[in-house]
Amino acid sequence: MVRRPGWRRRGVFAALAVTTATALAACGPATGGPTQTAGDGAGKDTLTIGVSLSLTGDFADPGKAAKRGYDLWTADVNARGGVLGRKVSVKIVDDTSNPNQVTTNYTNLITKDKVDLVVGPYSSLLTIPASQVAKRYGYAFLEPAGGGPKVFAQHLDNLFFVQPAAIVKQGDIFVDHLLSLPAAKRPKTAAYASLDDPFAAPLADNVRKRLEAAGIKTVYAQTYPDNLTDLTPVISKVAAAKPDLLVAGTQSEDAYAQVKAMIQLGFNPRWMFVSNGANNPVEFPDKVGADNTEGIFTTGDWYAGSKQPGAAEFVKAYLAKYGGKETDIDTTSAEAYSVGALIEEVAKKTGKVDNKTIISALHSGTWKTPVGDLSWDANGEPKGHYTLVQWQKHRLTPVYPKDVAAAAPVDTKPAWGE
Repeated sequence: MVRRPGWRRRGVFAALAVTTATALAACGPATGGPTQTAGDGAGKDTLTIGVSLSLTGDFADPGKAAKRGYDLWTADVNARGGVLGRKVSVKIVDDTSNPNQVTTNYTNLITKDKVDLVVGPYSSLLTIPASQVAKRYGYAFLEPAGGGPKVFAQHLDNLFFVQPAAIVKQGDIFVDHLLSLPAAKRPKTAAYASLDDPFAAPLADNVRKRLEAAGIKTVYAQTYPDNLTDLTPVISKVAAAKPDLLVAGTQSEDAYAQVKAMIQLGFNPRWMFVSNGANNPVEFPDKVGADNTEGIFTTGDWYAGSKQPGAAEFVKAYLAKYGGKETDIDTTSAEAYSVGALIEEVAKKTGKVDNKTIISALHSGTWKTPVGDLSWDANGEPKGHYTLVQWQKHRLTPVYPKDVAAAAPVDTKPAWGE
């Protein structure tokens, strides 16, 4: 699932700049370069990688999913003989979902534990201060789940977001699908209901601008506050506008609340795109009912049945280690696993595994991972696109572009409960 920065506390991003500046200042004055060798690891038998993850706090669930991905790659690569013959050891510390703690954690991992490499936490909230610490000490920073605009606005050349595109571009592939249809088969009107969130609202706005430019009329648009739990009043207004298409700029809990309100009101648009929440293969059907997911569009980078290089191997290893079904795997695990896979690929290609080499190598060419073929601009923003997926027969199914589609898109959403 494409994340999903989380259901956030009010005002947390407004305070982020102050929080980060304060925390970094506590680390001591900046210098003209790294205060230690930036993880060259020369002559060591073990390649030690440090990571701060949210094992408690607001982001604990996706943080634990990321841990599974990192742990799984570590076990796999060591079974293959390690990285350039060096056993991999990953040191994981809990940041309690707190940006102050994540700054302390990465500073300690680098200066006290003297890890060779560091990789990223979960969420843009924590990625921003963490990436600044990594930059300060000359470390590469591959991160699986921090793709908000403020991450790339830092202009850090050491940062690489290991997903196909920035989060706010998540809806582009849905628009591409709609515009690929003959004009007579496209929706004529659209409504937009968005969470007041640094990711959800801009994502929906981006979709709106493109659809309006293509002649699809906006009949309703509202951004609702992040503390609103009952979305029935919002959806009542959407229903009154009778749109062909509803674009829901959501995170998680509000996505479930929107669907529940539509079911309660008996409102069933012909088309429905839900940015986040709907791309969770476990939580979404559990929260709204499996029979109420059918026909809803969302986006993803990894999904059950993916044909991306390494995806099948990832699934086989995941199920062997953790059990369950392929359709229950959290995408964050695949994204974290892909971070490790990139380190491994750089080492194979260059014969080195130091930070300078990783940064230089990833800024050149395209790299194949279980979550897609990745390349980045100078600020670490990926240059690709997500895959359009749709709930069909109780599972997320890739439907566009055609070269990765496992089924044709269903362009008329079934009634609720069918």
